[in-house]
Amino acid sequence: MNPQLALVLGLLGLCVVMFVTNRPRMDVVALLAMVVLPLAGIVTVPEALAGFADPNVILIAALFVVGEGLVRTGVANQIGDFLLSRSGGSETRLLVLLMLSAAGLGSVMSSTGVVAIFIPVVLLVAARRKLSPGRLMMPLAYAGLISGMLTLVGTAPNLVVDSALRHAGHKGFGFFSFTPFGVVILAAGVGYLLLARRWLNRRDNDGGTEKRRRQMIDFVRDYRLEAREYRLRIGADSPLVGKTLESIGIRRSDAANVVAIERPKSGHQNELLEPRAGLALQADDVLLIDVAQPPDEERLQLLAEMRLEPLPLRGRYFTDRSRDIGMAEVLLPPDSDLVGRTIVEATFRTRFRLNVIGLRRGREAVGGLISEEKLRSGDTLLVIGRWKHIRNLQKRTHDFVVLTLPAEIDEAAPAASKAPWALACLAVMVVLMVTGWVPNVIAALLACLLLGATRCLTLDAAYRSIQWPSLILIVGMMPFSAALQKTGGVDLAVHGLLRVFGESEPRLLLAAVFALTSLIGLFVSNTATAVLMAPIALSAAQALGVSPHPFAMTVALAASAAFMTPVSSPVNTLVMVPGKYRFGDFVRIGVPFTIVVMIITVLLVPWLLPL
Repeated sequence: MNPQLALVLGLLGLCVVMFVTNRPRMDVVALLAMVVLPLAGIVTVPEALAGFADPNVILIAALFVVGEGLVRTGVANQIGDFLLSRSGGSETRLLVLLMLSAAGLGSVMSSTGVVAIFIPVVLLVAARRKLSPGRLMMPLAYAGLISGMLTLVGTAPNLVVDSALRHAGHKGFGFFSFTPFGVVILAAGVGYLLLARRWLNRRDNDGGTEKRRRQMIDFVRDYRLEAREYRLRIGADSPLVGKTLESIGIRRSDAANVVAIERPKSGHQNELLEPRAGLALQADDVLLIDVAQPPDEERLQLLAEMRLEPLPLRGRYFTDRSRDIGMAEVLLPPDSDLVGRTIVEATFRTRFRLNVIGLRRGREAVGGLISEEKLRSGDTLLVIGRWKHIRNLQKRTHDFVVLTLPAEIDEAAPAASKAPWALACLAVMVVLMVTGWVPNVIAALLACLLLGATRCLTLDAAYRSIQWPSLILIVGMMPFSAALQKTGGVDLAVHGLLRVFGESEPRLLLAAVFALTSLIGLFVSNTATAVLMAPIALSAAQALGVSPHPFAMTVALAASAAFMTPVSSPVNTLVMVPGKYRFGDFVRIGVPFTIVVMIITVLLVPWLLPL
């Protein structure tokens, strides 16, 4: 072992120790490695910084943007709804459906892309189920890695070993040659994670210091809104049919606010309409109403005469419609135009297209008819309406200071009307990736441009969506690949394999090939690992006088079995932050499963691809 190789291995070991202790942060460790390696003369500065120009790194950044486009248009919500509805109340069914969906899609497109797209979906599903994201993020990563074992085009290492076979004069693999192995490993992965998920129920890695964000239900409690909400359906023979909201004067006569209107659409869905003064009411419209005081017998009789049918509530104070309508707390500064005026005098709903449903002075909620209260400096108003109008309040810095936005705003889709465009952009990207007409990175960048052109997301939202710590971690560890190859570390490991196992039983050699491929894959990309190991495996098969196909298949499966560390694959790195994992979580869960995959490979490959 030469001194430079010893230095590289020492630096690599030091990085692993810092990863395990999580001190400093993993992306900081990667930056340190990127600085130390060229200073030590092991790699050049261009080699140390080459990751910033690597197509896969740009691809990952672009896929974060694509995922944000799906979130902002509500497509991620719809996928999450599908998973939740199909899984019922079972976390087990949810995990199985998630892994099958991600693996199925990843078998025909970039597994990194699939995981990047599914991350916001998983975060939404976990929030709704009140699950730790860590219970679903690692299953998502495993499904993404296993998806590469399902088809020939599932991942680049499959194409590498196929090309090596053809160049050596042998018959290559077919499109579905990998499928029998991948299906068995996927089934094993699902079963394994159903057992191992108990170790994924992580507490907050910050030591539980993160404060819970306020939700709309907290506003309902703080502003004493209980029992003030009603859902009233307009009967076909109601005298309100055809009249506008302004003409019926419900706000003036009954001290009530129409928060929103549910209008039946084709099918079983309802369209949620904004309560505008000139909106004409129709039969079967459902009024979502806030009343300042509970209705007495006289008013209940009036409801019956107006043919307004009370309907059951679906959530406390309309929180079931939190994707469409939201709440926010706003503070009135001393120079606000609203100070000294009532809500009605300020024409609040007309100007800001929001309803004021609560008022607090200090810590106390003001009861009764708040619409008649003269507003004071320092008053806190609770407003309700469409999320886009709530976001607009943040621009009215003269009139308001937005104090609190509830957690539900993260699930709101500010560009919901653009969902068909987002799906079209995604379809274009998938088709381009599957057909190979353009490189994957170009397909993803084109999808980003299309999402921007169709206004599915803004430029600011696109930049904010990129998980920079994950990208820095990937880029910072890339120079180790060049360092190990330049200092002879990879060659040393490969020649040692042939010396020790070159003349042993073929199955034992297959296991050794799998183990070495997996170990090299800890520090070198899976594609580079396949490039290095494929000719060695074929040479070993030739030396033993057996078929090369089992050895080529073993290399391909082992190259995708990057389960053991968060830096083994970009897929693992992507889920590290949202899953709140530590380095040791991957080691603890990944090492046993890698052994399981190795056993399956050694048993199954010689059976389906005879030696």
